[in-house]
Amino acid sequence: MQLKTIILKFTKMNKILALMVLFSSVFAQAQDTEVVEATATPEVKTDTVKKPFSRYKVEGVAAVVGDYVVLDSDIDKGYLEFQQQGVSVEDVTRCQLIGKLMEDKLYLHQAVQDSIVVSDQEINPEVDQLLQYMTTEIGSEEKLLKFYRKNTLPELRSELFEARKNLKLAGRMQAKVVEKVDITPEEVREFFFAIPEDERPVFSAEVEVSQIVVEPEIPKDSKQTAIDRLNQMREDIINNGVSFATKAGLYSEDGSKTRGGLIEGVQRNSAYVKEFKDQAFSLLEGEISEPFETQFGYHILKVDKIRGQEVDVRHILIYPEVPQWSIDKAKEKIDKVRASIADGTVPFAEAARLYSEEVETRNNGGQLINPVTFDTKFDLTKMDPDLSAKVYNLKENEVSKVFVERDRTGKASFKIYTVNKRYEEHPAEYAKDYERIQELALKEKQIRAIEAWQNKQIKQTYVNVNEDYQACEFSSDWVKSSN
Repeated sequence: MQLKTIILKFTKMNKILALMVLFSSVFAQAQDTEVVEATATPEVKTDTVKKPFSRYKVEGVAAVVGDYVVLDSDIDKGYLEFQQQGVSVEDVTRCQLIGKLMEDKLYLHQAVQDSIVVSDQEINPEVDQLLQYMTTEIGSEEKLLKFYRKNTLPELRSELFEARKNLKLAGRMQAKVVEKVDITPEEVREFFFAIPEDERPVFSAEVEVSQIVVEPEIPKDSKQTAIDRLNQMREDIINNGVSFATKAGLYSEDGSKTRGGLIEGVQRNSAYVKEFKDQAFSLLEGEISEPFETQFGYHILKVDKIRGQEVDVRHILIYPEVPQWSIDKAKEKIDKVRASIADGTVPFAEAARLYSEEVETRNNGGQLINPVTFDTKFDLTKMDPDLSAKVYNLKENEVSKVFVERDRTGKASFKIYTVNKRYEEHPAEYAKDYERIQELALKEKQIRAIEAWQNKQIKQTYVNVNEDYQACEFSSDWVKSSN
């Protein structure tokens, strides 16, 4: 059935897009080099002229879309990246990969034409967090560089930056295409009842989950040690002429250390904690703050540049050390809480309100909110794999064992979970599952809008597909545009 095929294709391609983040920028840089070498007299290409593919005949070029080139090596690296991520490539064909790469290039090309902008200030914090996460996962900066075959961290950061920026540009272009697509109740009804009964979707099992979090206490002397270190750095910078950027690069425990602690374009509505923004907008240009505390640790901050309602700052972040005795005390506390829940002395929700140290969930009895749908249900096939593994086999109202989790700072916390309610896997029912059916119907309509947009843009954009890929069955009209 065509409808079913389209929905499956959309899902698979979205997964591919998400997994291609880390290598797409490498391809772009390689492409620029090869095209210049292959073209003795580079010309500005216009979208309305269909030039012969020989104009771009470079060994390894798989396709050209606008000003972007897709190389055979891009596809090869795509397979390699999937394997490194532990993703099976058995059902992923080269045709699917090149098709997705061409779609991405079309979005990027049109985003430039439509003057869609993604600022560096938006991307820098994301790349910093990504680098820190990747370093934590792999063990060290040295191992990370070796894994991605890079000589320096700035080199890797530059490529990740381009990848994130291109991905966001493509995402905004796609969002623009579907922003006015909506669905009526009648269209939802027609969508559902047009599907044969034996082909209707089966909705995955869902769960509602609550948690209790206990964190080790940070002793006063550990906090004071962090403050003293920052005060000494501040004195060296102010009185001894030491560069703030150098100190940040050597000692800051934040991802921005690779840029000397630089964070550009902070605005009053930026997604930084209040204490951080308060310091950023209370200092004069060149001034350095006293040490201050946020939920992430202790900081000092320098204002590099004030530009109207934006400021460029540098900061140094230090995490206070948590001694072993404090960790042991927290573990003892959560063990007692768990025991009181397990023996029925206190309900889980009441224990969360009394003992949990996570403010966001404590007052709701520990209830977690799905960050994608903003309701309390989590699809077991789509939820965070780490959380899924912890609650997958729990029965309703059963309390989990104690888990030790670490945040991006390396700070440990102890958690227990329970499943408040479990919804078993079941075939779609129109009344019972209306909201999920509505979501599928809207997605199907958006897919058709995207396909119509792609085919229209392909006709107006310079496109050439290497003859090796012209036998592929693409969802869009790539090959016809190459002839």
